[in-house]
Amino acid sequence: MPDTRKATLDKDLEKLVRIEQATNVVARGLVAPGFGLLFLALTAVVTAFYVSGEPGAVTIVAAAAIGAYMALNIGANDVANNVGPAVGARALTLVGALAIAAIFEAAGALIAGGDVVNTISKGIVDVDAVANPSSFVRLMLAALLSSAVWINIATWVGAPVSTTHSVVGGVLGAGIAAAGFAAVDWAVMSAIAASWVISPLLGGLIAAAFLAFIKSAIIYQDDKIAAARRWLPPLIAVMAGTFASYLALKGLKKVIHLDAISIIFIGCATALVVWSIASGHVRRVSEGMENRNQSLRRLFRGPLIFSAALLSFAHGANDVANAVGPLAAIVSTVQQGNVATEVGIPLWVMIIGALGISIGLVLFGPRLIRMVGEQITRLNPMRAFCVALSAAITVIIASWLGLPVSSTHVAVGAVFGVGFFREWYTANSKRRRRYLERKAANDRASRKSEDSDDSDETVSDEPLSGVEVMRRRLVRRAHVTTIVTAWVTTVPASALLSALIFYALAIAY
Repeated sequence: MPDTRKATLDKDLEKLVRIEQATNVVARGLVAPGFGLLFLALTAVVTAFYVSGEPGAVTIVAAAAIGAYMALNIGANDVANNVGPAVGARALTLVGALAIAAIFEAAGALIAGGDVVNTISKGIVDVDAVANPSSFVRLMLAALLSSAVWINIATWVGAPVSTTHSVVGGVLGAGIAAAGFAAVDWAVMSAIAASWVISPLLGGLIAAAFLAFIKSAIIYQDDKIAAARRWLPPLIAVMAGTFASYLALKGLKKVIHLDAISIIFIGCATALVVWSIASGHVRRVSEGMENRNQSLRRLFRGPLIFSAALLSFAHGANDVANAVGPLAAIVSTVQQGNVATEVGIPLWVMIIGALGISIGLVLFGPRLIRMVGEQITRLNPMRAFCVALSAAITVIIASWLGLPVSSTHVAVGAVFGVGFFREWYTANSKRRRRYLERKAANDRASRKSEDSDDSDETVSDEPLSGVEVMRRRLVRRAHVTTIVTAWVTTVPASALLSALIFYALAIAY
């Protein structure tokens, strides 16, 4: 029987199928921006109903939408530092990390978010220099919008940047545009500039120090399980005490005010209690485990998940002010008709920030989570544990010393520190070489099975060529360059954007 099908019809149908597939791909890429725009629109509508009939209602509605946009960008960019290492270490799936971070970020913002903020962020600009309410409102609008736009750009290029520094740059640029260079406190700006170096260095050094200890005391011991039973409980205790102090210092200011002695006592007491609990738990869980690195990963996975949740809670409590602080200042100024040194944050404003951070994380966060957790250097639960612990310890040390560090710089610097330390340790550690030689002599097959997932677990007496040395680098230099460039340009870029927006607002209004 002759074939009655038309070849041209088949070709046309195949083209339609391909067009439909391409349309689906494009449509999937528009889902997240569509939901983001819907959140901004709902924020504007709800705010309009809330402030309807009040003086300056249009300004408040516009500011609320911009504040929601800023919160989305904080969730998309900044939260990756808290859960990225856990995802990279495969202690959490991406979906699990998004769920934990979204819940704990919102909880931290609503339960322990600061109820009072400085209207001029970090004391950068003299309040008396911008005493005119209309100029002050334009300043805050420009600072909020410019910092949000800059964080959006950084997220798009895949660079985790400091949202605090973005707000600082926005206030700086609009402050100069409004009142000139003399209104800026350059001593404060110098301290902030110094934190660009201090934050990642402190984070990297502390993370590398913990990783060095874990490698020497646990990983490269002949009996790994016995070493883990000895040293993992005190490490978990240090982590618990550190996070208890961190939350008391940074996250619970709204709930209760504590002095330094009380914070130290809380940290030490928590560490002792957790040590006693962890000792029995680690011993029970490790019963019957094989003497291999994979067993150590299982033991470190639980503390790492716990740390990701606590970091998200503390971040939500501390950094939500970057989104809602300028918004609260605008609302206060418009409603009262004068510029206050400090203002309270209304509940509806805090809800905008909390929901925005969580929604931004879910819609746009996966890209930066993968960047921090997987693309800078390879992480496992032990290395990611060092990153999380370093982030909390560094922020506490810096706060007590009065150093204006960035939590983003600290966390990413800790990832850098872990990666660069592994490069050095792989090339220079005599302990590691002796351990691998013993394992190779005893049972080469067993060693290969145990360490097949560790790219740096090889031993050779042959000298490495220049090309091989470059190939074996454990930190991707291209990402380091991109991230450091974004860090250095954050304040000047957001300042320039803010100044331009301020002038545009001044012309329009």
